[in-house]
Amino acid sequence: QIHSSDFWLKSGLNENAIQSFEEELASLTTSETVEPGRWQARPEPRDVVDSSYSYGLVLCFDTVKAHDQYQSGDIHLQFVADHADKWDRVQVYDIQT
Repeated sequence: QIHSSDFWLKSGLNENAIQSFEEELASLTTSETVEPGRWQARPEPRDVVDSSYSYGLVLCFDTVKAHDQYQSGDIHLQFVADHADKWDRVQVYDIQT
């Protein structure tokens, strides 16, 4: 299971808000069911790459059950509660492998 999330942050966020978002985004990769996880700020523009988002997150899980545990887990729920007001849009793609 691959879980990919792209975030379009609101304009005008201060440095503290962005730093907090980045720190907690990174914490999502440490969830015990994640095998492995990575995040990055917007990529460099290329013809075939959508670089309109602010941050991207990719998490891998061994099973759908592990993904579901992550979704309902404290780290994920706290991240959403703390930061949902910082983005205009989030787009999620899940791929079962």
